[in-house]
Amino acid sequence: MVPPTGDGGSPAPIDRPILKFLQTRLQATRQISRATVTDASGHLELHVVFAPSYYPAAVDEAQLTVRWYTNDDFKLHYREQHSDHTWECRWDRHPNPHNTRDHFHPPPTAPTPGEDASWPDDHRDVVALVLDEIEDRITALWSE
Repeated sequence: MVPPTGDGGSPAPIDRPILKFLQTRLQATRQISRATVTDASGHLELHVVFAPSYYPAAVDEAQLTVRWYTNDDFKLHYREQHSDHTWECRWDRHPNPHNTRDHFHPPPTAPTPGEDASWPDDHRDVVALVLDEIEDRITALWSE
């Protein structure tokens, strides 16, 4: 097994065309207020901010960061900021010492190690799965 790079991700480079494709698709939806390909965190990624109107007032901000690598490894990190806590989870595919290559770091704290999982091969299917799970979370927030 190849050890992961320093960002806890993949040994492969980031796949910029896939990030740009996802950026175009996501910013075309009304649920997204902003989708930007950035390296502000020190790593090239797609940073997505969900529209505040999509969430109840208890959520100050919700965001998704996406790193997609040229070997189809990935890290999708969903995070909600509340006034008194953070709620987060992460879907990953990358070599690591703590789980199988495909794994999930469950909410509310996205702990490591996570749970072994199995994800689709295509980036569109992975993002659709993640967005469906975020939609389920938003529905739960509105019913609290």
